[in-house]
Amino acid sequence: MKITVLGCGGSAGVPMVGGADGHGIWGACNPKEPRNTRTRSSILLRLKNDAGVLVDTGPDLRAQLLANGIKDFESIIFTHAHADHISGLDEVRAINRVIQKPLHAYGAAETLEDIQRRFDYVFKPWTPPNFFRAVVEAHPVKMGQPVTISGTEFILFDQVHGRVGSTGVRCGDFVYSTDVMEFPEDSVEVLRGVDTWMVDCFQRQPHSAHAWLERVLEWQQAINPRRMILTHMGPDMDWQWMQDHLPAGIEPAWDGAVFEVADP
Repeated sequence: MKITVLGCGGSAGVPMVGGADGHGIWGACNPKEPRNTRTRSSILLRLKNDAGVLVDTGPDLRAQLLANGIKDFESIIFTHAHADHISGLDEVRAINRVIQKPLHAYGAAETLEDIQRRFDYVFKPWTPPNFFRAVVEAHPVKMGQPVTISGTEFILFDQVHGRVGSTGVRCGDFVYSTDVMEFPEDSVEVLRGVDTWMVDCFQRQPHSAHAWLERVLEWQQAINPRRMILTHMGPDMDWQWMQDHLPAGIEPAWDGAVFEVADP
């Protein structure tokens, strides 16, 4: 299974809009290091049957798909309904036109209900043959229970994202956990045995809604994955600093990174 990192930045990306010259706020990140430029967090899984599953539709989606040469997928998993994870939903109309059918959207019932309230027209039935708007069919998923998505078994599970919840994604021995700072006990059991874990790490100091470096180190000790890949990183997380200071088994993602994991 191939994983493409479409974006690995926080809700404002890196650099954030602003700065003395209007060209961005970089924080601790060196602007000369291209891997410090981060769009909003999203990945695409290319399964063993060649089906594509997108996780989240952030505001940078069109540019991300073009930059990574992605022209098709059939399913979307939504982790939660915050704007940096859903506001590019209209862009999937281009995918509808390529595959000539509606896309399938999976997530927690409350997440899909929230997205449907904000993008009600996207979830209206398709009237063939043309796509004048994006067309998506909602499939609520019970957390912690296996669900077949694009012919492959997934488990979606609950996460604590500050004052709200979010959804983690497990496929085989790969787990994606963006926008999380704690896990309910049932979800810890879902994490057991993970090999490659892509996980939120917004900054070095504690945060009220996102994991930070010390919290990630605690999870490494508790869950013991072979490989942890940091995502949803803010302007505190400089690429070279991470290269120099992260312990063995933990590495930063970057926009456009591609890696493979065992097929589920």
